[in-house]
Amino acid sequence: MSARLSHPSAPLSRRGFNHLVVGAGAAGAVGLTAACAVEPDEVAQEPADSDEPIELNFIWWGAADRAEVTEAALDLYRADHPNVTITTEYQDSGPYKDKLATRIAAGDAPDLMAIRRDQLREYGDRGALTDLRTMEAMDLSGMSEPVLAPWDVEGQLIGVPAGLNTIGFIIQTTVLDQYGIDLPDGDTWTWDDLAEMANAITAASGATIYGTAYEMATVANLYVWVRQQGEDLYTEDGQFGASEATIQSWFDFADEMRVAGGFPPAGFFDATTSAPEASYIALGRAASAIIPTNNFKGYNEACGGTLALLRIPGESTSVRRGQSIDCPHLWSISAQSPYQAQAADLLSFLTNELAAWEAMGTTRGVPPNSEVAEGLLPELEADDVTATEYILSLQTEDLPPAFADPVGATEIQSKLADVAVEVEFARITSADAAAQLVATANDVLAG
Repeated sequence: MSARLSHPSAPLSRRGFNHLVVGAGAAGAVGLTAACAVEPDEVAQEPADSDEPIELNFIWWGAADRAEVTEAALDLYRADHPNVTITTEYQDSGPYKDKLATRIAAGDAPDLMAIRRDQLREYGDRGALTDLRTMEAMDLSGMSEPVLAPWDVEGQLIGVPAGLNTIGFIIQTTVLDQYGIDLPDGDTWTWDDLAEMANAITAASGATIYGTAYEMATVANLYVWVRQQGEDLYTEDGQFGASEATIQSWFDFADEMRVAGGFPPAGFFDATTSAPEASYIALGRAASAIIPTNNFKGYNEACGGTLALLRIPGESTSVRRGQSIDCPHLWSISAQSPYQAQAADLLSFLTNELAAWEAMGTTRGVPPNSEVAEGLLPELEADDVTATEYILSLQTEDLPPAFADPVGATEIQSKLADVAVEVEFARITSADAAAQLVATANDVLAG
């Protein structure tokens, strides 16, 4: 199937939302959702086997290249369902989040939508999303418990992963070769091993290359650290589970490397970018970093194919495992939709059909259906095979539980970013940062 668009997507626009509450921000719109949410049994449903003309509105965030491959998959579905018209829209992540909140609050929710993991409970707790376990057309049999469990909230499965992801450590092997430093064993290395490697690289290069550089404010990184200490950043009942001591240790570890030279000085990350070709490791300013594994191909290409992908340090030596199968991007069906059965059928196709994934590739991560993921391997380039096998391997292991972010997680992440900068520039201590973050989190989640 050609990737040419026969049903082009269009970015979400003012025109597309001209019937909405103009100027409503995300917080206000989500607040309205409680009053505007519609229970599923209040909506007259079109029968699942109906051959009447049906129009499904399907929206997501992402760039034009993601839209193109998604449309290629949708064209396959359209060909087999001539009575179903699928209108699609997409938007950059930030504006998408606000506009989706406004649409749901206004009672104009799309039938099928992308949901950020930090939004899922905001909508699910208000009854705005359908329990996918009640949808006969939604085949969940090919997805493992670690894949589905985080999105099963209070007995309702309100989202399924659009693609699986986790984080991994990439290391520039040419730098190690240049300075005679051994590549760590990714199955057994510790955080102390990382510090030893990083400090040695910086010293050997005369500080022209920093040994490691990763964002202290990236919550995916903190999740793993906290779990390895035997705690959870967020607990199953939606509370903040990390102690001040654990949060302080997260900042202290990087500070100790910064003093020793292995971690960059304050201000290094000011010009950071998410584009692999402009990353510090591709520019030769850092020798290792933490990345989402579905970005491995882009980073390795930017680095000339010389990267090694390792697990996060401490996975075999800490109190417990820290890594989990994550997904920043979920698919959900609106409880307001009169076409829930049809939306579920489309969602099942996008989740479980190999042909759909052959059209989409791994733009959103690894297929959540493990059989589909394995079937896709022959179609993938070597770097995507590496990332996919990384995820498949994790699913066979004894991983710690992961839970959906509680309402308020976005505000807590913003506080994490604030205190991380303050610690970086030594304007507050790591102990103060930990105390502030825990206090903010408890206040937000108590509200």
